[in-house]
Formats: sequence, C-alpha cells, structure tokens
Amino acid sequence: MHLALLDAERLGLDCVQVFTKNQRQWKVKPLDPAVVSDWTAEVARLGWQDRTVSHASYLINLASPDDALWRRSIDLMRVELERCEALGIPNLVHHPGAFTTSDEQSGLTRIVAAYAELFKQTAGFATVSCLENTVGSGSNLGGPFEHLGELRARVIESTGEEARVGFCIDTCHAHAAGYDLSTRAGADAALDAFDRIAGLTNIRVLHLNDSIGGVSSHRDRHAHIGEGTIGGSTRAPALAKSGFAAVVNRPELQGVPMILETPKGETEAGTAFDTLNVRRLRKLVDIP
Repeated sequence: MHLALLDAERLGLDCVQVFTKNQRQWKVKPLDPAVVSDWTAEVARLGWQDRTVSHASYLINLASPDDALWRRSIDLMRVELERCEALGIPNLVHHPGAFTTSDEQSGLTRIVAAYAELFKQTAGFATVSCLENTVGSGSNLGGPFEHLGELRARVIESTGEEARVGFCIDTCHAHAAGYDLSTRAGADAALDAFDRIAGLTNIRVLHLNDSIGGVSSHRDRHAHIGEGTIGGSTRAPALAKSGFAAVVNRPELQGVPMILETPKGETEAGTAFDTLNVRRLRKLVDIP
C-alpha cells in the first residue's frame, strides 16, 4: 500500500486516496503487519498524517431494505473502519446507499440505524466516516444536499458521535445532481447552500473531477479538469471562471484533502494526467 504514497509524491501531489482492500469483493484478507508498518513509516516521512483518505467498498449498501445485504454491509463497513484505524487513515469515504425497493425516508433511516451499530462496535475510533454526495440516479441517496445534512444530524442525535461523521463532496456528482458548477457564481451559490444545509466545515474530503454529463444529467462520468461541462476549458483564464476556482479558493475548504478521481495514465509525451490536472487546479488558487 505504501507505493501509493510514493506515486503521489512522484506526481507532485500532497494527499492520496486508497482502497485498503479489493473494493469489489466481500472477502477480506487480514492486513499484514508489514503493510501497516511500511504505510505508517511513509506517512510519517511525508508528514501526511491528515492527508490520507480511504474509499469504502462499492458493495456496501447501508440503505438496503434487504436484511441480509444490510447486515453484510454493516459487517464490511466495520472492517473498513478497522483497517483505517490500524493504518491511521483519518477519513473513510462511502456512498450513502440506495433504498431500492423501499422509499427515501426508509433508506435514510436504515443508514442511521447502521451507523448506530457501527459506532457502538468501533467505540473510541478516530476514523471519520465521510458521507459522499452522489449524482442522485435511481434510488441512490445523497444527490440533494438535504440528504447529507439530515443524515449527519440524525446520526449525531442517535449516537452522540459528532466528531465521527463528516462529508466528502464530489464536484462531478454535485454538478450532475443539479448544482450548476459551470460558473464561479453557480459554484459559490451551491457552496453557500451546502453551508446552510450541512455546514462547509464538516467537509473532510473533496473529490475534484470534471463531468462528462451536463448539469442534472445524473451521469457519474468523470473527466479531466477543464475537459468537461464544469471547467469548459483547460486554459487558466477560462477555467478561472468555472466552479473549480470557487472551490479551491473557498476559505472554509482550505487544508481539506482534494482528491483527483480523473482518468489515469499519461500523455504521449509521458506526462502523467494527474500531474496535468493538479497543475490546472493550482493555477486557480488565489485568483480573485
């Protein structure tokens, strides 16, 4: 796992998101003590104790009305939390879930009940569970910011664990869900709305991705920064008029790990796509 840290350093990044297990399998191999040792040593060398993020398995559905799947999801989420705790990863991102054959409120209630069990099973853990916004397709919860605000409030009411639940906001997801981030003014309005509904200071992780789909498309298709319907251009002057400039300059979001979930690989000249994307974003910092 520590090789992910070395790759991030080589690419000129300052934070990293990893999977601590195969994200598409229920089966979990125990963490090797050597893996934990190598990881923690590299994190300490880089000084990234608060700059690492894990993403939970895509199989987890804490909103499921199916009791067997719900129980299995809780068990796997507990493992994800345990692995983050062992590795010293402070933030665990996960999708809220889909209510499938039930309804929206039933799905939200299932998530709150799952959190109550999880926090009891992992009492004393430092890892923060970060509810990620979604494109809001089908029965997937988390498209409207109201879902996230309600979930955090109800989890805190149920568990008293205010410090253990936060948010991850994905720019592609927000745009595709209906929050127009294609202009700086639109993004500022969306961030203001989130602050009123759920609190910007509760955002622990950001996913900075452009979107292939347009606003309200409900398509979860990520693009390179400036090459989608949010940025509109890779040129800094044009990109500075997009929502990305609003996000990277928002005072409440300074210091929050900003993760690229854009396509990986490199140009014909051998420059990594991640390096290009982060250069485009850094050019926007401090642009009024």
